[in-house]
Parts: sequence; structure tokens; C-alpha cells
Amino acid sequence: MSHLEPVSVSPWRNLRRSTRSLPSRPLADTFRPALKAVFFTACLCAGLFSFSLRAAEKIPPLKFEQRMLANGLQFIWLENHETPTVAVQVWYRVGSKDDPAGRSGFAHLFEHMMFKSTKRMPNEFLDRLTEDVGGENNAFTQDDVTVYHETVPSNHLERLLWAEAERLSSLEVNDENFHTERDVVKEEFRQSVLAQPYGEFGEFTIKQSFAEHPYKRPTIGSIEELDASVLDEVRAFHATFYRPDNAVLVVAGDFDPAQLQRWVDQYFAPLAKPETPIPRVTVEEPARTEARTVREYDAKVPLPALAMTWLAPKIASAETPALTLLAEVLAGGESSRLYQSLIYRQQLAQSAEFSADLRADAGLLTCEIVLASGVKIENVDVAVRAEIAAVAQLGISEVELTTARNQTLASKLAERETNSGKATELGYAATLLGDPERANATLNELQAVTAAQVQEVARKWFTDANRLTIEYLPASMQPKTKDNTPPGKARASHTAAKPKPAPTPAPAATPAPKKSIWSKEPTKAPASTPPPKVKATPIPKKGGVKK
Repeated sequence: MSHLEPVSVSPWRNLRRSTRSLPSRPLADTFRPALKAVFFTACLCAGLFSFSLRAAEKIPPLKFEQRMLANGLQFIWLENHETPTVAVQVWYRVGSKDDPAGRSGFAHLFEHMMFKSTKRMPNEFLDRLTEDVGGENNAFTQDDVTVYHETVPSNHLERLLWAEAERLSSLEVNDENFHTERDVVKEEFRQSVLAQPYGEFGEFTIKQSFAEHPYKRPTIGSIEELDASVLDEVRAFHATFYRPDNAVLVVAGDFDPAQLQRWVDQYFAPLAKPETPIPRVTVEEPARTEARTVREYDAKVPLPALAMTWLAPKIASAETPALTLLAEVLAGGESSRLYQSLIYRQQLAQSAEFSADLRADAGLLTCEIVLASGVKIENVDVAVRAEIAAVAQLGISEVELTTARNQTLASKLAERETNSGKATELGYAATLLGDPERANATLNELQAVTAAQVQEVARKWFTDANRLTIEYLPASMQPKTKDNTPPGKARASHTAAKPKPAPTPAPAATPAPKKSIWSKEPTKAPASTPPPKVKATPIPKKGGVKK
């Protein structure tokens, strides 16, 4: 289960295909969206056409419909018959920011538990309904949402709708499922965080970047807090957030609209809406008032690393399009500003990344650098701030803007070629932007961004008072203690001396960036409804390993 992927990147994991193919259709028809996406990207990179997409050149909108069920479930559907497949997604407005105090990782834990047994489905049954018929299923957790998604041949749509309603209403939150999935999450933490050389670098950066908002809690959780949790707490969390009025159902693909409405009314409409209100995070992150530098030591890291973060606006802000392109200009591939300056010309770093991680309640601009061998961290600090200051004070060129815009639009348009991509755009807009119609506005807003607007947001947010610097150093660099004990991993961070001001940037030729590297009552179950039958040729079952 992925929990670290940014909103701007497709959250789906690698698709594990079954040996059974999709329903028969000419190969060119089945893979036409993928072929169009490849052709589109190839033409862009080769410069075979001018893709400067001015504001007047409107991108075709996603033609969807929506309605609200009586129990509060938001239902969005988009009909598309290009391929004989259908994508089903359920977006829950609950993420790691909603984890109880002292219990980080609960939202992520439930991402796993939702694949366990229900009153009428055994463990891992969702795999049988998807992977055994040539489809896929998975889920991901972010700060603001938890999302479950499937793609199947369209003649299996009804069973997927039944299964999603079943696990929403009748999940078995019992001791066995709780302990099993808690152990899985703990092992995921060990593999993805503790076992990686810089695995704790990102987690530490997030914790230091937010002073008050629960965004400072790691999405994946911690072993200590997961071990301290008990079954009653887990049940309370499930009853609080897994309810129809906290969910958005999105269906995109090959279906009969009238039949789809009957199935949704049959399986989702009977789910009861609890009378208790849904608690929402109301904490506001205070503005930073001065530059701060924090130093941390870690025995696992082979080379020093440097991070800088700046607080940024919410994802729904009007500044989001300009910040998106700003991130592309700074770290959009090998000819981006940070790569060319820090890695190619000055040879100060072996990797340089920048992201505009904008969320529902607050955003974060993050620059992460892993130093080259033998380089002083002070030199990298000055070099990074010089590049940041150059954008804020001198702006970017029209060539940079056009290239960044084209790469961003090409990536997003390619994602929209699939039913899953279309569903993702609609679910994202409904939950994080507040209205699925925003899915049809975001690309036009990117087209309209000017170089002056990029410079304006850079000047606004890249201030000294808004900057946090993190020096993440190998434990061997830690000064010895008074009793002359050898250095180890230091968990006690401290504020270091303020660095010298960055030099005033001089105008320079700016390269065109390439491909981006960032970018309380339980819900009552309906009357016992048996799983719908599908008229399809039986296929052999296959084993599967849960994600």
C-alpha cells in the first residue's frame, strides 16, 4: 500500500496481471488510450508540433454526472466506451491528519484492514473479484484522504459495486484482523523507512516543518504508537469515518447509465447515515516568523543531506498552478535549474529534488539535496538559496515556462486517457478541491499561468522568515560528548547557527527543463443481499499475495 506518493503523481502501484485476458476486442481498440498517450508524449519531446496551448485552446472537458444519495454518499459517474473496462473508486475524506493523538498510522492501518473479511466476504475476496478476471485493485493513504480503487472488465461491474458497499457497511473489525494488519503495517514501516539509508530523512523533515497541524504526524505511523493501540480504539476510528456521508463513489468506463443507477441504489442507498457529526481538523498552522536551522544525525546515511522547506497555501488556492510550474522549473529533470547548478556545473550534489506538496489545509514547498562526497554542507546551503533567490528576484524565461507547462499538461493528459485516470481526476477534485467540476478547470488554469505569476509566488513564499533548513548528517560527523563516548544516532536535534545570506543572483541563461521528478456509530448494513451473479465463462482461481 502506498502512503508516500504526492498528489501530482498517479497513486496506482504496479499492476499484477492475471493470465486471463480482457474480453475480446481488436488490439488497437483495447490499447488505443495508451498508444495515444505514447504518441502524444513522443511528439512533444521531439518537437514535432507546437504545444504552447494558449488560453483560447480549450482542453476537452471530462463529461461526467453526479448526484447525492439520501444517506450523504456523493456519486459521480463518467461514461466512456473506448475500452471494455470500468474503474471503480471510493474516496474517503479521512487521512493521516485525522489519526487520534498518540495513534499515528490509524488511517493507513484501515487502508489495510478494508481488504479483510466482512459479514459476507472472506479475507482477500476482493482479489478474487478483480485479479482473477484480469483486473487490479489497491489503495493508498494520504494526509487528507484514503482511496480504494479497482479496474475490471465491464461485465464485472456489479460485483465490484456490491463488494464496495459490503466492506463499507459490514467490515469485521475483530482482534484477528486488527493484529494481522498491524503487523503488516509495522513490517512495511521497517522496509520502507527503517531499512532505507535516507528513509527517516523525509519523515524527520515533515515532523520539523509543521509546528501545530497534524500534518506533522507520519502517514505510515510509528511502531510504538501502533503497538500501544487497542481494538476498541480501532473500532471507534472505523465507526467515526467509514460512513456513506464521508465517501465519494466514482465510476468511469464502459457501462449502461440506467443500469448503473439501479445498482448504486440497490447496494449503496440502503446504507444508514449515522446521526453523529464527523469530526474535522480545525487546527491552523501558524505562520513562521524567522529562519531556523535544525541539525540531525543518523547512522544509516552515507552522505550528508540538506532539506529546505517553506510553508505554502492550501491545494485549493489560486496560486496552485503557478507553484506547480515553479516546482517543474526548479527540478524538472536534468536540465532543470537545480540539476544544472548543483549537480552538473558545481558538482555539489548527487541528487536534487523539489516538490510543491499542497494539501487541503496547508502546503509545503520542499527542496531535498543529497550532497556529493567531500562537499561541505555550508557550500550547498549557499548554492541552493542562490538558485531560489534567482527565481524570486529575476524570474524565469518564457522558454522555461512553456517547457514546464507542456511537460505538466502532457503528463496529466496522458493520465486522463485511461478510465482509472479519469476517475482519479474526478475523485481528487471532489474531495480535495471541493467540487468535481474543478477537474475541468485545473488544466485551463495551468495554461493561463504567466512567467510573472511564477515569479510572484516565488517572491511571496521564498522568504527568509518562512524558511526551515535541515542538515541531516552521518552519525560519524557528530561531535563527541563530554565523556568522550563515540558518536551514535542522535535523536536530540538542535537549532544551529543561522547561515550567511545567499549572494545576490546574477542573470544567467536558463536551460529548458525536461521530464519532471516531482512533479461514532457504526454504519448499519443493509438487509442480507447476496453477491450478484455475472454471466461470464468461469475461469480458474489463482493465488495472490495481498499488497
